[in-house]
Order: sequence, then structure tokens, then C-alpha cells
Amino acid sequence: MTRGKRFLLGDIGGTNLRFTLVAQGKCSPITTLHRADYGGLGDAIAAYLDASGSPPPDKAVLAIAGPLQNDHVVMTNTGWPVDAKQLQDRLKISSVHLVNDFVATAWSLPSLSAADIHQINGARADPGGVKVVCGPGTGLGVSAFVPDERGGGTVISSEAGHITLAAQNAEEDSVLAQLRTWFGHVSAERALSGPGLENLHRALATVSHQDVAAHTAVGIVAAAREKNCDLCVRTVSLFCQLLGGFAGDMALAFGARGGVFLAGGILPHMVDLLEASAFRERFETKGRLREYLVPLPVYAILHPEPAILGLQAMIAAEAL
Repeated sequence: MTRGKRFLLGDIGGTNLRFTLVAQGKCSPITTLHRADYGGLGDAIAAYLDASGSPPPDKAVLAIAGPLQNDHVVMTNTGWPVDAKQLQDRLKISSVHLVNDFVATAWSLPSLSAADIHQINGARADPGGVKVVCGPGTGLGVSAFVPDERGGGTVISSEAGHITLAAQNAEEDSVLAQLRTWFGHVSAERALSGPGLENLHRALATVSHQDVAAHTAVGIVAAAREKNCDLCVRTVSLFCQLLGGFAGDMALAFGARGGVFLAGGILPHMVDLLEASAFRERFETKGRLREYLVPLPVYAILHPEPAILGLQAMIAAEAL
């Protein structure tokens, strides 16, 4: 039972670490730490708890960006090893529970309000249908929420962000061929993430024989919006096309009649660019299954902390 317990909740990403303390069902203000400032997760949690001035929590529930095995994970984009038992011993917390960050995000989907999402075309979702969430951030996460007849549900975890990315035209063929020279296997994450946006910019410059300075993902999006860099405009256009194709693939893979949700740190900053792009066209362009996808809505998640919201839902549902 969780009644009366104090929880530490954490969303542990490749760039930022977000923490809150929960008591009596109420969350403290979320604190964001920068991962690069700490040698490991134990150091970051200890610093957060010291600064909070609160007594140690009874339990910690941490959403981690990486594939979990037996309460242990090596974070995909940082190399940090995270082990629940080691954290328990170091932090003197009776229980540390690790979940995949997109499992937590998927648990948030039924709790999102109309103000938390922005619909990108499509018709009304089937309220009893599977909901899938895809998240381009530091990496690319994917999970699905499967409702049940009792008003609850369960979550299917996946590592679908690491499936092989497919090209649909000659430009994409050339860009993916260039990415293969750098990475060997070109997963979806190599293009559909913050670092992936930078990879696409560099690859387009290379295949176009342009000598341009490196850009950050934030800089690429800003320049594309201002239309003061043709290569950045092309990069964002390509990103949106590939993301649309990938999101459509995930809708088919999970049978997502409840809609497709887009999460991740960069998406809220480029909803307008997504809507003006070929994203939706590529989402629906699946040959004989086009009519299956046309009515499915896609939503951009605007809620700033969906993983934390999902962890709260897991605690309430006693799904840990």
C-alpha cells in the first residue's frame, strides 16, 4: 500500500534530471538538475535531497532513459549505470523502483487534459483504443498504453526507437547512406531526436557539398522558423517527414486507435513547423493501409512533465 508513504519521483533523461517529493498525494515543485554536472545518478539524487532539507523519502520511483533488466540499466545516451539496490544502500531509502521513462510517459496519457495536448489532424480517437507515445528528445522513446474494461490499463514497453530507419525518396536515400558511413546501423533515433536533428543537418550539408558550421538542434529549429538558413529549413522539413513516417509505423505496429502522442523535449517548440510540414502526409502514406491511418489523430504533448505525471499515475494504480 502507498498511503502515508513519502515518495521521491525522478525523470532521468540524457540531458536533464527532474525530481519531486510526493507526500499525501501532493508534489513539491519540480527541480531540474543538469546531468553533466554529476558523476552519477546517486550523486545527483544526494545533492537534490540535501538541498531539499526534507527527511529521506520512504520510496523512490525513477523513470530512466534506457532498457531495464532486473532493476539495472545502462543509460543509452550517457553510459551511466543505474542499479536500484546500489541506490537503496547509498541513499538509505527502503525501496528504489526503476521504470523505463517512456513506460512512465505512457502511463500519463489517460491523465492528459485538453490543455495538455495539441491535435495534429485526424478525427476523434477511440477512447477504448490503444494509445502509443513516441518521444524525440535526447533519444527516441516509444511505449503504448492499453486500456482495460475496468477503466485502468497496462503499458507495453519497447525499444522501437532503435529500429532501422527507412527512406522513402532519393534525398532520404542519400542522407541515410551518409549516416551509415558514420554510424553503421542507422536507427530511427539517429535522426529523430535532438542529436538526430543535428545529424540530419550535417548529413544534408555533406551530400549537398556545403561547408557549413555545426548547429545545435535548438539553433536549427530557430533558423528554420525564421527562414534565414535554407539548410536548416531543409533539415527540419526532412525531420518532420521522417517523424511522420515513423509515427505512422508505430500506429500500425500497436494498432493505435486511441491516437498517437508525440512527447520529448524538442516537440513543444516546433508544433507550428510540424503542422506546416509533410508530417501528416507521411504519417498516412502507408499504401493499402492509408485508410486505416487517415482517421487516427496525432497529438503533441504540451504538458511539461508527462513522465512525472505518469509516475504519479503508476503509484495511484499500484502498478509498481
